[in-house]
This record gives sequence, structure tokens and C-alpha cells, in this order.
Amino acid sequence: MEAGTFGLARLRAREAVRWLAPALYVAALSIAMWRDGIPAARERLLLWIVLGLLAFSITNVRGWARGVVLEWLPFALILWAYDILRGQADGLLFDPYTRPQLEGDRLLGFGTAPTVFLQEHLWHGSLDLRWWDYGAWLVYTSYFLATYLLAGALWFFARDRFRSYVATVTLLALMGFATYALFPAVPPWLASVEGALEPTTRSIGLISAHVPVMDFATLFERGSEYANPVAAVPSLHAAYTLLFSITLWRLVPRWVRPLLAAYPVAMAFALVYTAEHYLVDVLLGWGYTLVAVLVVEWARGRLASRRATV
Repeated sequence: MEAGTFGLARLRAREAVRWLAPALYVAALSIAMWRDGIPAARERLLLWIVLGLLAFSITNVRGWARGVVLEWLPFALILWAYDILRGQADGLLFDPYTRPQLEGDRLLGFGTAPTVFLQEHLWHGSLDLRWWDYGAWLVYTSYFLATYLLAGALWFFARDRFRSYVATVTLLALMGFATYALFPAVPPWLASVEGALEPTTRSIGLISAHVPVMDFATLFERGSEYANPVAAVPSLHAAYTLLFSITLWRLVPRWVRPLLAAYPVAMAFALVYTAEHYLVDVLLGWGYTLVAVLVVEWARGRLASRRATV
């Protein structure tokens, strides 16, 4: 009888811990966000994700630790190495190119680069921001969160898809770095500074000054979008956004899918409108994503076939 009572008490304590750990995590994260804003820097974001996975896996700490060491740590190291390499890619082999992507965008825009067209009609300066400016900022900065939050959700709910997703993210990073080294490309805002393109404004930083919920300064770190100004072709902002939507497409209800379809399009608008990328960069980023997804799925199928024949 006493053993049964002890077992029941232990079960209740385990259940209490299972609910208490996530509650404490949410409270700690809320306090940190209230004090410091949304954790946008990659190291802080990954730390909070790993701690969150611990909180929701508190009854299986051994499995959590194994996953962190064997899956999350390699993922973090790959991203860290990519950051360093990306920051060194400019001028590694060739001088930055200005004309190919600029002329490509003028061709797509029937003589006017889409960035120039959008800013002439929609941009009213940093002192007269409109709702679409804030919308563009929100979509643009979601890139710094979405890729890693999705990785955390997949690790917890769909471990097999997590591995494929990480493999695709890694392949995209390698493809991007190779292109940055072989084809350093001047983005629209820098082309305007150099006089090759009509005047445009790099507006993300200006808009962020009016948005207190995120410390945008943390994004100006080595290896980020701003550390290498000529790592523009392809746009990994566009590439990873499309990968986000493709990965979730079959995992969400049908009514959510229009939002997933709109997300890459909204990102394309944000990137072009804010002068971060040409439309050509975006289209190439989408193409890189499709190639990476197909390669990983092919490799996954080959590996499954080999295991089946063993």
C-alpha cells in the first residue's frame, strides 16, 4: 500500500514538473524580452530555443542532452562557420559585380529597377512612415527568427523532418557561400551610393529606429546580412523564407497554406522595396531553395533504399 502511495506521489510530482518547467521558461523568456527585446542575435536565439526544448522535455533530460550534442550543436557550429566564411567571401576571388544584377532588374522592370519604382511610389522618408513600411520591416526581420524557430518545432514534433530541414539549410548555406565567393554582387542601396543606380534608401535600419520591440543593433554582427555588403546573390533571405513555407506546407491545415504561400512573396516585396536586394537576387534565392530541397530529398531516398536492402 505504501509503495502504491509512493508511486502515485512520484507520478504527481513528475506531472507537476512537466507543467512547471515550461511555465518557468515562458516567464523567464517574457522577462528577458521585456527587458532586452526579442532575441534576434543568433547565439541568444539558439540558447533560448535549446532551453525551451529542455523545458518541454524536462521528463526526458537524457534525450534532450543527446539531441543537443548530436543534432543542435553541429547545427550551431555549421551556422557559426558559415557566418565567418560569409564575412570573408567579399573580394576573395573577384571584385564586386554591379551591372549584371542591375541590368537584369531593369529588364524585369521594363526599363526601371523595381526597387527604384517601389521607392518612388511608396517611400516617404523615415519621418513619414506608412503601414507598409512597418510591414516590410516585420517580414524582413522575421528571417532572423523563423528558420531557427522552425528547426526547434521540427526537432520536438517531427524529428525526421528536422534532419532533412537542417541538411537543406546547410546545403543552402554552402551554395550561398560558393556564389558569394565567385560572384560578389553589389546590392541596390550600394549601387545607388556608387552612382550606378538612381537614388534609393536602405530603409530597414531607419524603420527599426521606430520599432522598440527588437534590438536591431544585434543584427549588425559579424556574418549577418550587413557584415558583407556584397553577399547579395542569391538572397538567402528569400531562399530560407521559401524553405520555411515548403517545409510546413504538408504539416499545417489547408486554411494556413495561403499564408505560407504569401510569406515568400511578402519577403520578396520587403527585400526589393527596402533596397536590400534586387528582384533577380530573390528569384535566384528561390531557385537555390528548389535545387537544395530536391538534392536533399534525393539523398534521403537513396539512403532509405540502401537501408531497406541491408
